[in-house]
Amino acid sequence: MILDGNRRWAKRHLTMPKKGHWKGADAVENLLDWCEEFDIKIITLYALSAENLDRKDDELEYLYELIRMRLEKLFNDPRIHRNKMRVKAIGRIELLPDSIKEVLKRLDDATKNYDNHFLNIALAYGGQNELVDAVKKIGIKIKDGTLDVNNIDKKEIESNLYTSHLPQSSPDMILRTSGEKRLSGFLMWQSAYSELVFMDIFWPEFRKIDLMRAIRTFQERKRRLGK
Repeated sequence: MILDGNRRWAKRHLTMPKKGHWKGADAVENLLDWCEEFDIKIITLYALSAENLDRKDDELEYLYELIRMRLEKLFNDPRIHRNKMRVKAIGRIELLPDSIKEVLKRLDDATKNYDNHFLNIALAYGGQNELVDAVKKIGIKIKDGTLDVNNIDKKEIESNLYTSHLPQSSPDMILRTSGEKRLSGFLMWQSAYSELVFMDIFWPEFRKIDLMRAIRTFQERKRRLGK
């Protein structure tokens, strides 16, 4: 899910961007409830792009603090343990403030043995960066002699992506709010055969009925997977 439209929601409601981000974080809380109700096994939330880190302003600092607070709340959330949900951040996590990295490590340590549900939080994420990082990992294997260049295949590439820990790295559906009809680099490799759903609502106003409509749209499509 590409959580888009927080700032535009705030502008429409004549309020500060910070209010939009706060409302967007509240919408994520609701989403987790609905995903539990519908038994959605794998959720990946595009929360902060690598490009967002270039802002270097008060809004970014507010976002960092909001993310830290909500991650702390997630760490103490009984839903995580009740659903045996593994929580993992994907992206260039090393670029994030230490305060966020510390909570993410605690979340990872506390849930690393869970495999019933998966919650991935894309932070400092960029699809092109993910591919670059995967190529570097493969290059190191070739250099140290543990991988022959002729053995590089789709499975090898997927094992070096940020999503390699998932039982299914390719999402069935990608949903983006705000009316924008592009993926903005989200899961570039993994989304090759994903069904795309774009909704003309801003993320802070996302409702349960919107998720149900997206699922119904997905169910009505005939998936060919390139065949």
